[in-house]
Amino acid sequence: MNPYLDEDLRALAEQAARFAAERVAPGFQLRDQTRELERDLMHEMGTLGFIAPELPERFGGLGLGSLAAGVIHEEIARADLSISYINLLASLNGQILAQHGCPDVVAPWLRRLIAGEALFAIGLTEPRGGSDAANLRLRIDRVGDEYVLNGEKTSISAADQCDAAVIFGRTGSVESGAHGVTAVLVPMDTPGITRTRFDCHGQRAIGRGSLFFENVRVPVDHRLGEENKGFVQVMQGFDFSRALIGLQVLAVARVSLEETWQYITQRQAFDRPLSHFQGVTHPLAELDTQVEAARLLCLQTLWLKDHGLPHSAEAGMAKWWGPKLSYDVIHQCLLCFGHGGYDRGPMEQRLRDVLGFQIGDGTAQIMKTIIARTRAGRKFVPN
Repeated sequence: MNPYLDEDLRALAEQAARFAAERVAPGFQLRDQTRELERDLMHEMGTLGFIAPELPERFGGLGLGSLAAGVIHEEIARADLSISYINLLASLNGQILAQHGCPDVVAPWLRRLIAGEALFAIGLTEPRGGSDAANLRLRIDRVGDEYVLNGEKTSISAADQCDAAVIFGRTGSVESGAHGVTAVLVPMDTPGITRTRFDCHGQRAIGRGSLFFENVRVPVDHRLGEENKGFVQVMQGFDFSRALIGLQVLAVARVSLEETWQYITQRQAFDRPLSHFQGVTHPLAELDTQVEAARLLCLQTLWLKDHGLPHSAEAGMAKWWGPKLSYDVIHQCLLCFGHGGYDRGPMEQRLRDVLGFQIGDGTAQIMKTIIARTRAGRKFVPN
């Protein structure tokens, strides 16, 4: 019995699991080859209420809370981590729009997002650096009733597929750091935008790439939060997405463990199943223990968020531990399968897919700094 999941949430998870098994899992390996995200599948998810169910009903959401988003998210990720990016990007961008956007501007976009009719990206990282997220160079200059954007964003998930993006840029001086950053909503059909796609190691269905802005104009009412305060205000929402990422990658680890436990009872060596050898079972037992603990941490983080309690440290723990642990788990599982795991197949694809989360959305070093600042106080951990 999981203390964070009541009967309704367990029923929601079961519903999502059935959909994931029937509609998402069959195309898992094919998407890695074609690098295509099926829009009809995304629309199905929206029709079933599986996209950003935590958003308010006035925007088309279900108002179910962060834990509801989490249980759906991990079931979709079990089937295909790339497809679960739809959930991750919708929840992260959706709350930014709902909390910081002009209602008349963001409401139509939120309804499309929740319905699975629009895919959002978040444009933070730039070529000069990723971890130093406040050190931005993309310019957002006000000209009358418009903002004019010039610059580049890179390593952006769904860069070449998104319909709109939340873009962070500099409205203040470089010296002002995070206090000179503004966030704006930018539809991707706006003139002056070009985009590229990278040849990434994993997560190929969702993809990553660069966004280039050349005199791109958006109305001032597309600003999200206050001018020069976008980074400070909007970045608070990343605690939510970090917990979701933990659940996302741990779901992949869990399904890998389930398959490996079954496999070692069937595979024979020296006239006995592999499960007879402690050198095989003990590493799996240790990793299984850690996965259970890490998942509880992620659910606890979402529970704290739903109850309006501080959760930045827990979110940082979920984000640095989850991806590393997931990679270690899948690596061990792959070794148990021998060359059958090393060959192109589900296990090696999962290993490639989860690796990216040790890089993007906040490195382990940044997460540990956040934890240290929360515990010791920012003045004692300045960098």
